[in-house]
Amino acid sequence: MLNIRKFICNPFQETTLLLWDDTLEGVLVDPGCFPDEAEQIKAYIAKEKVDLKAIWLTHGHFDHIYGVGAFGVPVWMNPEDQVMVDNNWQLTGRYGMPEAPRDFPYSPLHDGDVLTFGETSFTVITTPGHTPGGVCFLDEADKVLVSGDTLFAGSIGRTDSEWGDYDKLIVSIMDKLMGLDGDIDVIPGHGPVTNIGHERTHNPFLQPFNEPEEEIDWDADGIGIDGGVI
Repeated sequence: MLNIRKFICNPFQETTLLLWDDTLEGVLVDPGCFPDEAEQIKAYIAKEKVDLKAIWLTHGHFDHIYGVGAFGVPVWMNPEDQVMVDNNWQLTGRYGMPEAPRDFPYSPLHDGDVLTFGETSFTVITTPGHTPGGVCFLDEADKVLVSGDTLFAGSIGRTDSEWGDYDKLIVSIMDKLMGLDGDIDVIPGHGPVTNIGHERTHNPFLQPFNEPEEEIDWDADGIGIDGGVI
């Protein structure tokens, strides 16, 4: 059985996830924790006797990687997001946040990779758009998708930074996520849990008028919806 514990970290209210199963092996996803928050997470891991095996990153934005060096386990990230790690200093300066780690070792993630801990398997789904190397993690057996900042409840990831691409993000979501089973729970990098079926029918960013520009065959000047989180 998959166990999931959410920790809300840093001023951006980022969701750090602890995942583990009945073998007590587990992983952390997107440890955006400041040092004091990392200590609280460590205490919880010790209390639950979780054997932490790795850190998985959905993307390299500063608010998702503050704690990568705090747990002493291997880190996995899509190398396409090295550009984010290299340039986070620009974003932290813009938002008045502490500087995030710039240089940490990691193993590369690729589309279709299968990551495991204990008796649990997650498949890597590359979803560029919010960042060049954004990924989601899918556990088909337990009906769970960890979506990072690709897909939120009622929203999508921001694409207004120098490394975002709205068209790529919409294609990623529509081609790779919306065809999944509707009862798959979606755990985003910020905000509440949702599911694929609800987002497929209710997310305003995924309605027909929000198709990528090259596929729009009618004039829609001025149509747009603000929102999203970094």
